[in-house]
Amino acid sequence: MDDLSLFSLSLLALSLVATGVVAGIIAGLLGVGGGIVIVPVLYYMFTALKIDPDVLMHVAVGTSLATILATGASSARAHYKRGSVDMDLLKRWWWAIALGVLAGATLAGNISGGALTFVFGVVALAVAANMMLRKEGSHLADKLPGSPIREVLGFLIGGISVMMGIGGGTLGVPTLTLFNYPIRKAVGTAAAIGLIIAVPGTLLSVYFGFDLDGRPPLSLGYVNLIGFMLIIPASTLTAPLGAKIAHAIDPAKLKLVFALFLGFTGLRMIYGVFF
Repeated sequence: MDDLSLFSLSLLALSLVATGVVAGIIAGLLGVGGGIVIVPVLYYMFTALKIDPDVLMHVAVGTSLATILATGASSARAHYKRGSVDMDLLKRWWWAIALGVLAGATLAGNISGGALTFVFGVVALAVAANMMLRKEGSHLADKLPGSPIREVLGFLIGGISVMMGIGGGTLGVPTLTLFNYPIRKAVGTAAAIGLIIAVPGTLLSVYFGFDLDGRPPLSLGYVNLIGFMLIIPASTLTAPLGAKIAHAIDPAKLKLVFALFLGFTGLRMIYGVFF
């Protein structure tokens, strides 16, 4: 390996540690899933490192999904032990979510990096709008709708989440609370949904990106192994710091700042697709 490739590899490793640090702090501050932070940070890191634009967003999404395998399993187990996972709902809902994941991952594996970036940008804007405009405790109905609307919602959560490289929290929690779910049960159930998304999503990211040119060094398909190994410990170590800071700052203001960040990121990604 020559000096340039060693330098590039070192720069990539440092960038990925920084990604984990940022993701951990923001996750601790706001209680959001790491994927919604990891994907845009990886996107900008890979852009700065001049990774091939055709695979850049795919690798960001695939690597994020792989990290959810570890963090999601730990989170889901902790919530299950506290009784905050709605197993009855998961038994009725898992197959619709899984079908959505298969459809979304297949679509993501066969569209351009620009199209995938556009999807992330649009959904990021929607999430930001929900965070800024939705009033605390507001809901659409007193309970989840029955079949087939319930299954359609699960399909959409699975499909959109896997295309964005996020777990169940970003879309699952707002959806469940929209139908008057207690927030703790919504968060716990969404953590379990994250595993339903991450397992097949990661495997399909490996499959669709296998042996393609232009990927960062040490990538298995669209999953960057350096990112997987460095983001998880960095985010795990810094999440408590974010939680500590959160107690000293107004959470409403934090939520607004993050929503603005997410909205700006979404707009910037959409702009970058066309210009």
